[in-house]
Amino acid sequence: MTGDTRHEMCAGTGDAGCGVTVCMPAWCLATVLLVLATLMVGAQGASAADHPASPERAAPGRREPDPRRSGSLDMSPALQAMQADDNQNPAQLWVASGRERWRAECTSCHGEVERAMRGVAARYPARDASSGRVLTLNQRIRACRGRAGGADVAGRDGAESEPVLALQALVGLQSRGLPILPGRDAMSDAFASQGEHLFKRRMGALELSCADCHEARAGLRLGGSVIPQGHPTGYPLYRLEWQGLGSLGRRLRACVVGVRAMPFAPDSDEALALEVYLSRRAAGMVMDAPGLRP
Repeated sequence: MTGDTRHEMCAGTGDAGCGVTVCMPAWCLATVLLVLATLMVGAQGASAADHPASPERAAPGRREPDPRRSGSLDMSPALQAMQADDNQNPAQLWVASGRERWRAECTSCHGEVERAMRGVAARYPARDASSGRVLTLNQRIRACRGRAGGADVAGRDGAESEPVLALQALVGLQSRGLPILPGRDAMSDAFASQGEHLFKRRMGALELSCADCHEARAGLRLGGSVIPQGHPTGYPLYRLEWQGLGSLGRRLRACVVGVRAMPFAPDSDEALALEVYLSRRAAGMVMDAPGLRP
């Protein structure tokens, strides 16, 4: 060994008969080994990226999470608990009234509401066989009461009347926990197409569309409240703002007025088209009627 204090590592060629020995400084050999280890780790990382091990992505038949959210999920925990508890949800007052009306007006034709109306609300809007028209559940209840009670009942009790909302809340309760599956036929398809156009059309002095708020800005806050995605999972529902129960039609008119536009007339084709489209947009989501909202 010379006066150089650096250590050397020597390795044979592996051929016992060759007798050739390669010597290099220890620091040089360590560097080579470090480079080789880095290359091996990089190769393993690339392989993992090409073949992800996550069961969420790799398992066949798994669905991506549904990005849609019910407006109830945007409420405070206290309001969510109030909606979930039938003893606290104020909408249950209308359900109790609707149950009395059902016994007096509907049982003779339809039987017990729990059996006859199971899943019915989840299928509306739908085409009515007797009239040939596409109807919302609210309209269907009014039409049925009109046939049974005559023109006086049909003219007196509108969409937001207590008897109609009470029966709608009761019928809606029979679909709680079930997926929304609105009717599909050529006439409903035409209304859905018109409704989609209205949903995306800018209107009013503010030049805003439904989609501007409930799609592009969903999840942001407006006036202290979270902007919901606008899925009609809970109607009819009790709004703290209204201090009462209301239909989806009432909420749509309030939204249109909010952008400083002329609201659609109740029971107009435009109002119906929006409800048909919103139900299609929420298809498969779980109903939580009668709901509660701020």
